[in-house]
Amino acid sequence: MVKKSQSAKKAKAKKPAGDNKKSLKNRILSTFNQNDGRLLNYKQLSKLMGIADDETRKLLNTCLNELAADGDLDEPSRGKFRMTQKSAYVTGTVDLTSSGAAFVVSDEFEGDIYISASNLHHALNGDTVKVFIYADRSRKHVEGEVIEIIKRKRELFVGVVETSKHFAFLVPDRTQMPFDIFIPLDKMKGAQRGQKATARVVEWTEKQKNPIGEIVEVLGNPGENNTEMHAILAEYGLPYRFPKRVEDAAAEVDEQISEEEIARRRDFRQVTTFTIDPADAKDFDDAISFRQLADDRFEVGVHIADVTFYVRPNTALEKEAYQRATSVYLVDRTVPMLPEKLSNKVCSLRPNEEKLCFSAVFELDADANVLSQWFGRTVINSDHRFAYEDAQQVIEAKEGPLAEELLTLNGLAQKLREKRFAAGAISFERSEVKFQLDEEARPIGVYLKEQKEANQLIEEFMLLANRKVAEFVGKPEAGKPKRTFVYRIHGEPNSEKLTAFAQFIKRFGYQIQTKSKKKIASSMNALLSDVNGKTEQTVVETLAIRTMARAEYSTKNIGHYGLAFDYYTHFTSPIRRYPDMMVHRLLAHYLENGKSVPAETYEQMCKHSSEMEQLATSAERASIKYKQVEFMKDNVGKIFDGVISGVTQWGIYVELNDSKCEGMVSVRSLTDDFYEYDEAEFAVIGHRTKRRYTMGDKVSVRVVAANMEKKQLDFEMVRMEIPFTD
Repeated sequence: MVKKSQSAKKAKAKKPAGDNKKSLKNRILSTFNQNDGRLLNYKQLSKLMGIADDETRKLLNTCLNELAADGDLDEPSRGKFRMTQKSAYVTGTVDLTSSGAAFVVSDEFEGDIYISASNLHHALNGDTVKVFIYADRSRKHVEGEVIEIIKRKRELFVGVVETSKHFAFLVPDRTQMPFDIFIPLDKMKGAQRGQKATARVVEWTEKQKNPIGEIVEVLGNPGENNTEMHAILAEYGLPYRFPKRVEDAAAEVDEQISEEEIARRRDFRQVTTFTIDPADAKDFDDAISFRQLADDRFEVGVHIADVTFYVRPNTALEKEAYQRATSVYLVDRTVPMLPEKLSNKVCSLRPNEEKLCFSAVFELDADANVLSQWFGRTVINSDHRFAYEDAQQVIEAKEGPLAEELLTLNGLAQKLREKRFAAGAISFERSEVKFQLDEEARPIGVYLKEQKEANQLIEEFMLLANRKVAEFVGKPEAGKPKRTFVYRIHGEPNSEKLTAFAQFIKRFGYQIQTKSKKKIASSMNALLSDVNGKTEQTVVETLAIRTMARAEYSTKNIGHYGLAFDYYTHFTSPIRRYPDMMVHRLLAHYLENGKSVPAETYEQMCKHSSEMEQLATSAERASIKYKQVEFMKDNVGKIFDGVISGVTQWGIYVELNDSKCEGMVSVRSLTDDFYEYDEAEFAVIGHRTKRRYTMGDKVSVRVVAANMEKKQLDFEMVRMEIPFTD
């Protein structure tokens, strides 16, 4: 070990004058920022900043004059300074990095604002903050300082409890909170060392490095299924049980339907009606009714559970539904938006029970053209409950329960589907990974769930109802004012991503046309059909989806690009989606000739619903990842074939062919060369050998580790199928 000389240590300890001045200027601007509008001379400023030594006070005076000369401070009277009006304050969201620094993303500012760890002032990932932007033009990037935490992204943190004789800590996931939370022993709620728990921060002053908190709930022991599923929900701020007041409100809901209520509705109880859902489903949102009107004319009713009849505004049930905004579907359970009595019983369209619905009823000809439509409240009695597999068997065998109805509806659905694709819809129908679980929810098998005609039958009639409801409310009519409505919108693809995607797929011999919306859609559909069943299917599908915008809810209609609809909404799943409840209420309001409602209120509700949908999706993916790791933990040391599904500067992601489980090969484990990441090529490339690992490559990997806590599979590269060439 080489010892440093005393002179070297002193040289390191003494910062260059330029660095001292730069740091001091930042502190000066920060202090003025906290005393916005106040005139301060250098003595007052020295006191506020705690500067006592003459040398620093002299430097402070120099900095004040330089900041005034640069226009960052005003000097309205000699020796007295204040913040200039042009100094920027913006509100934005914190995006924390692994280094502890962050970037703030703001709609009020072009580009991201860099915030050093010391200038975050306890702001955490996802927090909404007010930022002061430093007006230092010598910087390579825009920097700033958090001056106010407007809203915390999360109140609860998930972690593992560590204890000692006199104190305890909750050690959170570092992506949530980069500091351990100090827990006084009298705030432990019975938590034991090594258990997973949630904690709330109750105190965190500027001078404290670690926050002080209290245990809110003990989740259990790591590795236990319930503990891990509850931890995933808590990690994303999602509840896994209903408050007692909500359960009590659900218990009081009257299940009986009065004759007076039936008399107010269109009666479909004698019309053939059925549901088609997953085999394990319990909440049946939608049913289809069918009757033939003439040789070439048919009445098809899309009947949706009338949730808003039972869940009234400003009630405990309503407020809870809005906060949740969606049901969450983890691998082993459903976390419903509504209590079980409503979701699985009162509202669920179970067979041979009278149920209240909000319906869209269409008269169609033999070519699936809509001749007439009707929207309103109904009462139904479902004749049959199909699982998708049962309905598919009837369609394929052309015999079985309600065979004539199913076959006719399937023919109409396929014609609707053909028209949709001819209009420019894109066929993103990726196979869904499902697990076979034992009685203790341990994964014992993995399989892919495919979309067949029975799925398409339901999908096409739900799409028809959603589209026609949106058109009914949203399409402009002469002499009628525009009406506020909730749309499901999907923007056009990002042109840069689309160009990069087109370049990438050339290496597999594919191409897409990017000159017009219709050509993009038709060539994308041809591509997705061509890759079906090929090794590169997952990679191509994944990247294709990444080129697309994210669908969301909004009162500002831009149409739905992926479906090729100018007007589209979500009307068909109010048991599990709050936006559908909003749509039901608005549709009922406008059917009664109600005036347009305030757009601002509904836009905020749309934004909340979109955010909650993303959280639910993240939680669902985390549960899949956890089960994949659990499934593979007994395969450590074994070799599997796979395909490179992603490449980053730190690792190569590989999806295994048989199980579809994904893990990572660390770039550091590639010891035969120094590898550099090429973002444009979706590859890491050897500096000396030029060996290339890129998305879509066939590889073999060994399972090195299965980390249940991090939900992470670690692989090491064994071989590539095709040797590299210089």
